[in-house]
Formats: sequence, C-alpha cells, structure tokens
Amino acid sequence: MKKSLLVILSAVFMIFLAACGSSDSSDSSSDEKTIKVGASSTPHAEILEAAKPLLEDEGIDLQIEEYQDYIFPNQDLANGDLDANYYQHIPYLDNYNEETEGEEDDIISLGAVHLEPMGIYSKNIKSVEDIKEGTEVLVGRNPAEQGRVLSIFQNAGLIKISDDVKPVNATFDDIAENPKNLKFSMEVDPAILPETYEREEDALVVINTNYALEAGLKPSEDALILEETNSPYGNIIAANPEDKDNEALQKLMDVLHSDDIKQFIEEEYQGAILPVDTTE
Repeated sequence: MKKSLLVILSAVFMIFLAACGSSDSSDSSSDEKTIKVGASSTPHAEILEAAKPLLEDEGIDLQIEEYQDYIFPNQDLANGDLDANYYQHIPYLDNYNEETEGEEDDIISLGAVHLEPMGIYSKNIKSVEDIKEGTEVLVGRNPAEQGRVLSIFQNAGLIKISDDVKPVNATFDDIAENPKNLKFSMEVDPAILPETYEREEDALVVINTNYALEAGLKPSEDALILEETNSPYGNIIAANPEDKDNEALQKLMDVLHSDDIKQFIEEEYQGAILPVDTTE
C-alpha cells in the first residue's frame, strides 16, 4: 500500500515538474517577438541578414521574405502578410499610395536606411562626350523613377527640365531642352535591364544598383554616369500606419541605423551602396 502511494506521489510530482517546465518554455517563447519583412534580394535582404543576430539580442526573431519584383511587396504589406518591407524609396511609395487611394490605407515610411546611386551604363559608349545624336535611353518600366532619371541626365548636362517643375516630379514630357535629341523609352522591366545592357550595345541603359550588383556590375567603375549622393531616393522601411509606433519595428530601425550595420554596408558594397546619414 505504502509502495503504491509512493508511486502515485512520484507520478504527481513528475507531472507537476513537467507542467512547470512547459509553462517556463511558453513564457520564454512569448518574450520573443517575430516580425516578417519583405525585401529585394540584393542588397536589402543581405542587409537584413546582417541585422538578424543583432535583433536576436533584442529578443526579436526577424523573418525575411525575398522578392524579385516591385509589385507584390506593397500588396502583401497592405494585406497583412508582412509586418514591413524594405525595397523602395519615398517617391515610389508616394506613387503607390496615389494609385491605390481609396482601396487601402496609405503605407508609411519608418525611415531611410541606405542609398543606391542609380547608374547609366553602355557597352560601347565610353564617355558623355561620345553620346551621339538620337541615342536611345532605356529606362525601367517604373513611372516613379522618371524624375530621378531625368535629374541624373540634367546633372550630367545632357538635358534640361522645365523650370516650373520639381525634378522629383518631372516626366519625360517636362524635358525643356534635349540638345542631343535623346530618345527615352520606358518599356523594359527593371529586373531585366542588365540583360538589355548586354544586348543593346549602343544604347544608354539606366539600371538600379540592386540589379546591377546582381549582374556583377560595379556601379562606381562600370557606370558611365552615376547618381549624385545628395539624392532624395534613400531606400526605406515601409509599414502599415497602425504600426508607426510598433516596438519591434522601432528596434529594427535602431539596428539598421547602428554603427554595426553602417560598417557592414560600407565594407560589403564598397561605395555602391551608401548608408544614410542619421546624425541630423
């Protein structure tokens, strides 16, 4: 009888310990927050991978969803499939919000992380002086980039934008002077512009830095013209408006603005990608 009682008490004690262990495990996991961020593969996902262990130290599990296009990351964010995304700049986001006005709440920026100076590339044209009359300029099919592209060409002295238009808002119709009669074409998907560069040897091809890097190009060396660093096109972390003060996302921004990540960007990309200045 005594033996049976001891067995029963031992079993109860073991169940109690197991329950306590389960409770402790549950409490531990609940302390860790998970955020899912959509990102272009290069350099955005790479930068997030560098940030991941730093966020783990803050009790945040960062899950990275990679995208190869510019359409779905904002749609998935708006639908709640993502907590944030990292692949676009403010003019692109503004254009997206304008196009989806009335369909969903405006996506917001939590801040810029880095700048990718856009480059103008050509196989056969080796200097600005060698650009011939009527040269074709192939631009990615992204209306939000028109002002950015035109600003680069204006800074290079190749065109002039109308004085009554802000460069960031300019379209190809706002070109006031075009002495070389450059032919701007915006019909190619941005992701295949590096292939276009290889094929269209006598054209000027405007390539976003992330796609240039994926194709093995070095913007600082291979670009005929490179965007100036005072550009307003820093790449941002975007989120839904209700997450403006989300603690986990704020920690994400703190980590992405940390000296560790700035050093990673500078060493990994050797000037092709520039960390934003957050000292202001």
